[in-house]
Amino acid sequence: MLDKIALTLLIIGGLNWGLVGIFSFDLVAWLFGGTGAILSRIVYVVVALSAIWCITLLFKNDRVTARS
Repeated sequence: MLDKIALTLLIIGGLNWGLVGIFSFDLVAWLFGGTGAILSRIVYVVVALSAIWCITLLFKNDRVTARS
């Protein structure tokens, strides 16, 4: 369940970065009051933590394949 939540947050973060790159529009900052707003910073940190968590998914597949 935690893996799915982390992947969902990464997708949201990736889409946000796509908007920033293509249209120079930061959806998170727009929704939560600017890049310096506390809520925006919390969202950025949670997305970053989910990215760190998803690093483990790279190695999880190797372990499953090795056991098979």
